[in-house]
Amino acid sequence: MEPNKLKQALGAGLLSFPVTPFDDAGEFNPDAYGAHIDWLSGFDATVLFAAGGTGEMFSLSPDEIPRIVAIAKAASNGTPIVGGCGGGTRVAVEIAKGIEKAGGDGILLLPQYLIDAPQAGLYAHVKAVCDAVGFGVTVYNRDNCVLQTETIQRLADDCPNLIGFKDGTGELGLVRRITATIGDRLTYIGGMPTAELFAEAYLGAGFSTYSSAVFNFVPQLACDFYKALRAGDRATCERILNDFFFPFMDLRSRQKGYAVSAIKAGVRLQGFAAGKVRPPLTDLTEQEVDILAQLMAPWKK
Repeated sequence: MEPNKLKQALGAGLLSFPVTPFDDAGEFNPDAYGAHIDWLSGFDATVLFAAGGTGEMFSLSPDEIPRIVAIAKAASNGTPIVGGCGGGTRVAVEIAKGIEKAGGDGILLLPQYLIDAPQAGLYAHVKAVCDAVGFGVTVYNRDNCVLQTETIQRLADDCPNLIGFKDGTGELGLVRRITATIGDRLTYIGGMPTAELFAEAYLGAGFSTYSSAVFNFVPQLACDFYKALRAGDRATCERILNDFFFPFMDLRSRQKGYAVSAIKAGVRLQGFAAGKVRPPLTDLTEQEVDILAQLMAPWKK
């Protein structure tokens, strides 16, 4: 997909990042993945992120990612597919090239592993990845890859295929300065864990959309919340927050990593063979799965 078309798609509606299913041996399960992507593509997400954060990109080998992207493209019924990309610069470049070769429509560049770096180094890292491919790149601003306004402005000037900025820092002062400085040169995506909890604040900061993790297993609920948000229907947003998102937040907060594990549990409860999470994550306990089942019962398919 041409970068500007991907930019438009990213800003046109709700986004999500499907889980990556594994079989009993811990290997990628393409049939289960295709079935889940096919189901999700029937709802109103304008782009899906394959092998992203909720897709456990951090636990995948670099050669698994292009295959996952290819399966997603084949099953998405025309919904654009952006592949997760990360690691050190050379690894990220190779993953990005593999995603492009596999037919992906773009990449989401996740933070490099472990090492904090100065702004000049982060600039060089993002630029190297952008220069290596022809499709659209969205950078994920969080953890040890927090780009300051001057750096993202420089990248926007120097990298025509940098088309998106996703934020997971929660630093609204910083991101508002970025949106006010750079304007519509980029599409801005909310990327906090359980992004619906922060969606109203990010909308006010110039972000038109966000990526919804719960879309994985309650897609209609996720779409209803997004539509209410964009319509300014605060009463409906608050009702859904109180009925679902705040209780889900309480469950998600019980253990580190449950922002992914709870989503995968929800997908299993919807009848898809998502399998367990890979280490270093751990799965929900049986009692916690029962709590999630009760919470999502009104939206079972």
